Amino acid sequence: MSNTPHLPGCGCGIDTHAHVVPEHFPAYIGSHLPADWPSMAAAQACHRHVMISGKVYRTVADTCWDTAKRLADFEAMDLDLQVVSPMPELLSYWMAPADAQQLLRYTNDQIAAMVDESGGRIAGLGAVPLQDMDHALRELEYVVKVLGFPGVELGSNINGDPVGHPKFDPFFEACEALGACVFVHALRPAGMERLVGPAPLQQVLAYPGDVGLAAASVITANLPLRRPNLRIAFSHGGGTLASLLPRLEQGWHTFPALKDSVTASPRAQAARLFYDTLVFDTPTLRHLVHSFGATQLMVGTDYPFNFHDRTPIERIRQAAFDDTTTMNLIRHNAERFLGLPSVGKRGGAR
Repeated sequence: MSNTPHLPGCGCGIDTHAHVVPEHFPAYIGSHLPADWPSMAAAQACHRHVMISGKVYRTVADTCWDTAKRLADFEAMDLDLQVVSPMPELLSYWMAPADAQQLLRYTNDQIAAMVDESGGRIAGLGAVPLQDMDHALRELEYVVKVLGFPGVELGSNINGDPVGHPKFDPFFEACEALGACVFVHALRPAGMERLVGPAPLQQVLAYPGDVGLAAASVITANLPLRRPNLRIAFSHGGGTLASLLPRLEQGWHTFPALKDSVTASPRAQAARLFYDTLVFDTPTLRHLVHSFGATQLMVGTDYPFNFHDRTPIERIRQAAFDDTTTMNLIRHNAERFLGLPSVGKRGGAR
């Protein structure tokens, strides 16, 4: 048995799932302001309301945009690097493409400013208006070639179409060609009408369901086979995929039509995807490693929102993996996903 859970913190974790909300939103440039163009309104000290369509969408703390305050939290979380992406609602797939591109360009530039301020402690994932392929491809080029981001964040569905839909193949082809990684986050999930209870159940219950279906759509579309060099990850531990996967695998062996359509084992395809560790439970984390492989899981926290994992590295240590698996989850798998060289804490050679 490894002694890893008893070791002091290494301060070397890479958090691949954290979010940004800009301190301000830009004025709309155009003739007809979209009803869902976001804005900020004052709240209590160090907080602001994100306003969308005239309503408070979420109240956020200044750690969403204040680089220094964000970095100050790294020590307690045992982190060396944090990968930030826009709050998913800002992906704006429901806007006209030109409007969304305007908002996302501003957001991407704000993330780039945080990266520059961080002294190498923050990396960025950009956003693209995937409701329009031409706009999306142009913004992808900007994010990767101009801003130098390792990749992009996508929603689990784009106006109801799952990320595995064939219509998005040109985008994934471009990501593969550019070496850009893709992080898929839950967004406007299906099944909300089936939930009984208050609004936070969307994050608690509906998000994992939508992520699981998104990951399944990638497998049933054979995306890992068609784009073997594409690095794509799914938030919230892949959501429900780990529970769906045995049924999908058995169905693949049982139904000829499914085997004709899905051209390789679903379990084998799932082992080529990446997933974060944001499941709040060590037995579940061990199950994910068993289901997907020790090389495919990486830290995710959902920082700085209230519903985030405050001790992500300690949770991995408590799972009592061997030292190699522990360091894979804490750091090395994220380095592969992001396309980073394998480096020690603060950039020292390993």
